[in-house]
Amino acid sequence: MNGQDIKDQRQMRIIFMGTPDFALPSLKILLDNGYEIPLVVTVPDKPRGRGLVLSSSPVKLLAQKHHLAVLQPEKMKDPNLVQTLENLAPDLIVVVAFRILPPEVFRVPTLGAVNLHASLLPKYRGAAPINWAIIRGEKETGVTTFFLKEAVDTGSVILQARLPVGPDETAGELHDRLADVGAEVVLHTVRLIASGKAQPHSQDESLVTGAPKIHKDDCRINWDSGAPQVHNFIRGLSPKPAAFTFHKGTLLKVYRSRVLTGGEEGRPGEVAAIEGRLVVKAREGSIELLEIQQEGKKKLPAPEFLRGYCLKPGEVLS
Repeated sequence: MNGQDIKDQRQMRIIFMGTPDFALPSLKILLDNGYEIPLVVTVPDKPRGRGLVLSSSPVKLLAQKHHLAVLQPEKMKDPNLVQTLENLAPDLIVVVAFRILPPEVFRVPTLGAVNLHASLLPKYRGAAPINWAIIRGEKETGVTTFFLKEAVDTGSVILQARLPVGPDETAGELHDRLADVGAEVVLHTVRLIASGKAQPHSQDESLVTGAPKIHKDDCRINWDSGAPQVHNFIRGLSPKPAAFTFHKGTLLKVYRSRVLTGGEEGRPGEVAAIEGRLVVKAREGSIELLEIQQEGKKKLPAPEFLRGYCLKPGEVLS
């Protein structure tokens, strides 16, 4: 039985695996187009907030809204998970922003397992492709669907879609656009596989770049960089995990900025102006900080922040 027979004779059975908001448009578009999803797999509920109340993933909440069965395994190599998948006899697994799948899982479906990745593979393989594309000043990025194999993000590419990156666009803004475009690519990918018309091709290993997970310690602003690099760093980490700097031991998170041209020379990190605007020197050029948050307080536009926080020209952020 080929892919076309499957689509003609019965609805494709798709198991969906995902966790965060990025996965929601893809799950929704499959449901809206009538695909049968006998199971959604997501992460276990986690305690959050001061009261440590158990919180479900966005994918679980959407699945429950549509009365879909949900499985939340602690480990992906759990024999019970594999047995459950085999019993369901899926045609396809669709993975969007989820864990690394072992071979015993991604080999279960008859037509394979497909992953949506938020970059133009083989560029930006890894956990944080959106952040790194902006941090490195890319003017274009996109999404890729590919068949899973054992090595992470290395499988054969099925489809890609390209998107321009705005000069001031944040990772959060790009995330939302990529999620919506990615959903359309997922739908097109599923249709190609069902019809037997998918033509996957290998990735060019000579073009590989990495996008490793970003930790809090990686988010400190280096004012000894050029102004464009500082700007890209700030927007590439906004809104999460957020770039930060220190002023006299106080941590300040920065969410939005603007590159300025010209201006006097100064020490990297030196506050150059505070008259309703917060301008800071970089190694080359200056940055205007537009949205700031003092640790433990609300995120504020710079003019409002400066009304409640004492900064003086000549002081240095570090």
